[in-house]
Amino acid sequence: MNARDIAGTWLNHLAVERGLSQNTLSNYRRDVERYLDWLDRAGKTDLSDVSTADVEAYLQDLRRGVDGAKPLASSSASRALVVARGLHKFAVSEGNVAADVAADVSPPSSGQHLPDTLTVAEVTSLLDAIPTEDPIGLRDKALLELLYGTGARVSEALALLVDDVTDNDGVIVITGKGDKQRIVPIGSHARDAVDAYLVRGRPVFSRGKSHALFLNKRGGALSRQSAWTIIKHAAERAGIDKEISPHTLRHSYATHLREGGADVRTIQELLGHSSVTTTQIYTHITADNLREGWNLAHPRA
Repeated sequence: MNARDIAGTWLNHLAVERGLSQNTLSNYRRDVERYLDWLDRAGKTDLSDVSTADVEAYLQDLRRGVDGAKPLASSSASRALVVARGLHKFAVSEGNVAADVAADVSPPSSGQHLPDTLTVAEVTSLLDAIPTEDPIGLRDKALLELLYGTGARVSEALALLVDDVTDNDGVIVITGKGDKQRIVPIGSHARDAVDAYLVRGRPVFSRGKSHALFLNKRGGALSRQSAWTIIKHAAERAGIDKEISPHTLRHSYATHLREGGADVRTIQELLGHSSVTTTQIYTHITADNLREGWNLAHPRA
C-alpha cells in the first residue's frame, strides 16, 4: 500500500483516536514527511518494499545530513526514528504490511549531553538588558522573566491566559504535555514584570480578539518564532555570544535550582517531567561543576 496513504490514515488516527495535541501532531507530521521524502528518493513508495536496512540507512542519513540538510543531533534523530517506527507499527496493526521492519532499529547513542545554560550573572544581564519604556519592552521582559522564573516551556508560557496569572497567590498553574497541569511558584521579579506588562503593555496590543497573556502588535497570541526572536535580541543587547533559545532559560532555571540545593524530585515536579530519569541530567551538571572545582583546587587533582 502507498506509504503516503498509510501515513495520512495514521496521522488522522493519532488526532482522532489518540487525541494528540496540535503541537505534537505538527511535529509528527513534519517528521513523517521527512521520512516519506527520503523513501521517495530511495524509490520506496510502498511500505511493503521497505526493509530494516532502509530504516537504518535513513537514520544514518539524518545523523550525517544529506541533500543539503543539517545533520541532526542524536536526540532529534531519535525522535524522527520514533515517528518512522510508529508508522510501520501502525501499518502492521492495520494489515497493510506483513512485518514491522523498523521495530529492531535502535536509536543513536546520545552519550551524556548536557544542555547549554546561562550563569546567574548572564541571566541577570539578559533580563536587565531589555528596555521597558514601551509596551513591547514590557511584554518581552515579562515573557523572559516568566520563562526563567517558572521554568516553563515556551509553548506553555505562550498558552497562558490572562486569568492564569491574576489573583494567583504567588503560584501559577501551567498546562504541559498531555494536558497535564502542575503548580509552579512565580517569583517576585517575574510577578512584578508580568504585572507591569498587564497594566502598561498588554492593553496597548489588545483588540479583544484573544485572552492570551502574551500578545503581538496585532492583538493575536504571540508565536514561538517571535519568542525566539525576543531572546535572541535580548542576548545581543546583553553581549551574550552563546547560542541560546527560550529553552535555555528552562535549563538555566533547573540548573540554578539544583546548584542552590533543590532536590531532583522537586525539580522534576516543577519542570513537569514524567520521569525523574529526565531530570537526572541536572545532577550530572552539578557533578561536573564539583569536579571542575576539585580539579582547580585540589593539590593532587
